[in-house]
Amino acid sequence: MVKKYSEVFVEASRAIAATEDAQTANLYAKNLLCKESGLTYENLLAQRDMYASQEVCDAMDRAVRRIQRGEPLAYVLGEWDFYGMTLTVDRNVLIPRDDTCAVASLAINQALFLDAAPRILDLCTGSGCIGLAVANRVTDARVTLADYSREALAVARTNIKNQKLTARVSCVHVNALEPAPAFLGTFDLIVSNPPYVTTEEMAQLDDSVKDYEPHMALHGGDDGLEFYRAIAENYKTALKPGGYLCFEFGMGQGDDVCAILEKNEYRILDRTKDYNGVERAVIAQYGRKEV
Repeated sequence: MVKKYSEVFVEASRAIAATEDAQTANLYAKNLLCKESGLTYENLLAQRDMYASQEVCDAMDRAVRRIQRGEPLAYVLGEWDFYGMTLTVDRNVLIPRDDTCAVASLAINQALFLDAAPRILDLCTGSGCIGLAVANRVTDARVTLADYSREALAVARTNIKNQKLTARVSCVHVNALEPAPAFLGTFDLIVSNPPYVTTEEMAQLDDSVKDYEPHMALHGGDDGLEFYRAIAENYKTALKPGGYLCFEFGMGQGDDVCAILEKNEYRILDRTKDYNGVERAVIAQYGRKEV
């Protein structure tokens, strides 16, 4: 049975409120109805007494059931906003989070002061969110998005196309735990948000993360530092003299990550916090730039 948009919204919000607080339920219902109807929220308000099609009603029923089962809103929507971009996401990639804006900002601020047309590598790219944020703001940068998951790279390619960055951004399949392949060449800056959840923490993740987000993109080994050790050592050859390495890390991992960098002859330049005041990212320099 078809219903008015206002009725569809109220029913969805009430159903979601069985597992979420009222404010979150309203937000989810609004986002879902905008997505399934193709209307902006302002247009929905203006047309709240208009009847939604049967297709929209059925799609909302399916979407609400997915939310009730615990699936994250981003995967139900098939997209998520990050750093001013709306990115395609699915269960092959992590959902971009506000925490990651810290490392994206650190990389962007450094890239703006690099030589013309800098080469930048986003390693363990997932959806491509960090590298695409850099490419959007550093308009002469040449950015490579790299990941071991071919399914993640397919998502990243979609986002490159949707952001209209195909002329300056490309994808490549690499294993961050292995030596940097020679075909990559060298980069002015490497940025990475690698897997950093410890084995113990993996068992304690919220169900919405543990049951839906890709474990390959989460698990960083027993101590969560496996990828930092590998990248700091193996990707020196992929950096130009005086090049920069920028990492996101988990809560409380900053000292350990910096120790790994210093052991591999990097000089720590800056450590920064996310929006919640949690230390989240570091940038370091390897060697000195040739003159």
